[in-house]
Amino acid sequence: MKEKRDAGEETAARSNTIEQNLQFFEGMLAGNNKTYCIRAKLNMQDKVKCLRDPVFYRTKDIPHHRTGETFKAYPTYDFTCPIVDSFEGVTHALRTIEYRDRNALYDWVQKTLGLRPVVIYDFSKINLLSTCLSKRKLRWFVENNHVDGWNDPRFPTIQGIMRRGMTPEALKNFMLEQGPSKNTVNMEWDKIWAVNKQLLDPVVPRYTAIGKASAIKLTIENGPSPPEGRTQPLHPKNTSVGNKAVMYGQNLIIEREDAKDLKVGQKFTLMKWGNATLTRREESGDSFELFATIDEADKDFKGTVKMTWICNDPATTVEVNMKEFDHLITKAKVEEGDDIE
Repeated sequence: MKEKRDAGEETAARSNTIEQNLQFFEGMLAGNNKTYCIRAKLNMQDKVKCLRDPVFYRTKDIPHHRTGETFKAYPTYDFTCPIVDSFEGVTHALRTIEYRDRNALYDWVQKTLGLRPVVIYDFSKINLLSTCLSKRKLRWFVENNHVDGWNDPRFPTIQGIMRRGMTPEALKNFMLEQGPSKNTVNMEWDKIWAVNKQLLDPVVPRYTAIGKASAIKLTIENGPSPPEGRTQPLHPKNTSVGNKAVMYGQNLIIEREDAKDLKVGQKFTLMKWGNATLTRREESGDSFELFATIDEADKDFKGTVKMTWICNDPATTVEVNMKEFDHLITKAKVEEGDDIE
């Protein structure tokens, strides 16, 4: 059928009588004529190929969610949409540009059936880099256990990005920012997450974490012993978020990268505590341990190395596993003929 349509050649069935066609149609509805379809009789030499006798009904031997097993044939998208849109009061049909070639057929159905016309507005899809948006191809990931379901946080589904931390408001704001552009856009995920961060940043609580593999010990020789809890705001700029208890003590852990270049006698700043001076540095192979004294009265933080820290108190520290997700697909732009596997 496709070959004849491309060549503009008419099929033998085009000369069937109305009575024959109605008989075939009844057979399709009953499930007897599974190799048949109903086509509109237009012009097989039309320059617009979608107007070369398009298919309007085809057999589908699957139970319908409303009519059950009553019928075995159903109308196609091309036939259904212009009728339903007109009847249901749609004024503007917003359709992605891959349907642009079929707009002439949409108009033809409404005009031929004497229906109220609907204005079509084409807009482009947003293509996200390193992402496959086809539900058929995404199903392959699910069925082959490459992900843990449709809500996998690496999946470009609503469930997936919500599980990863997307807020409904951010998703809506991002969509409104794009507008109904007709230009094809290839976009990084960074922009969507930046919109999300703008909403989260003013309201989410702050906690401190130190990487276990990269942690080194820092002993504050004049620090509180035993450790003591002090109240700190959960958000430095938003007091309504509430407060948290932060433990202060002699045994701290800090990030190796922050402290690797510290010299004995150098002053550095422990965030939310004060300035400390390095008194001793003990090397042991590739590792090292630091000793310092704290001067809480020293508030001159200009030019000092700033360090985040955690009191290494077994009663109050909690070990957590952080997951950093990359793209499921390594290629930036997935082409039509690409093998997803």
